[in-house]
Amino acid sequence: MPQPTILFLHGFAESRAIWQEFTQTFPAHYRVLALDLLGHGANTENISDYSMEAQAHYVAEQLRQESIDEVLVVGHSMGGYVALALAEAHPEFISGLVLFHSTAMPDTEEKKANRDKNQDFVRRHGVQKFMGSFIRPLFAPANRDQLQQAQEFLEGIGKATPEATVLGGLEAMKNRPDRTEVLRTAQFPVLFIGGKDDVAVSVESLLPQLALPAQSHALLLADVGHLGYLEKPEITRQAVLNFAEQVLAN
Repeated sequence: MPQPTILFLHGFAESRAIWQEFTQTFPAHYRVLALDLLGHGANTENISDYSMEAQAHYVAEQLRQESIDEVLVVGHSMGGYVALALAEAHPEFISGLVLFHSTAMPDTEEKKANRDKNQDFVRRHGVQKFMGSFIRPLFAPANRDQLQQAQEFLEGIGKATPEATVLGGLEAMKNRPDRTEVLRTAQFPVLFIGGKDDVAVSVESLLPQLALPAQSHALLLADVGHLGYLEKPEITRQAVLNFAEQVLAN
């Protein structure tokens, strides 16, 4: 019997390194696979397409190379957008989906305008300066000062991300389509993890989506922003493990 696999996909300007501590204590009977998405981490060679579809195609290729037929996918933020694109193109791969501060909704016009402003800032001032102001607001106000080390950890990953990836990723997120239909037709269970202080994916925008899948679970946390895996690691880890137990039980 193949080993049950949990696939972790990081968010924009992150890398697979974000999952290292989070998954350290996962039971040995799970195979944990964390990938660097196109343009991120150690995967920065010859990338020309940063779209969610291209990212999903890359992930599918990696699963085939690893001879993995079915996975529980955990996607943080942009990683969730990639997971939804993967579920749309290759539903046969998906045994369950965790949208970790992520959404099936497309960008609003306001959000698209913000992406444009961020691109403009990066072009004028560079990635280093951009990351210096981009990361902090992603934490809940209650956590911004006390989780200084976590903030520096993420800033370090962000600052090492190539400018082409930052610009390409912003453009790709801005142009991604509405994938609520993926949730509506999902033959697999979905777990939503949301932060009540998330400035990127509001809990209010998640609530209507909870009703879409045939089987839906939710964990919505106070004093958590966009980074629950750092802000409330024990609770979010346990939620993922409990979900995995249900989804991957044979």
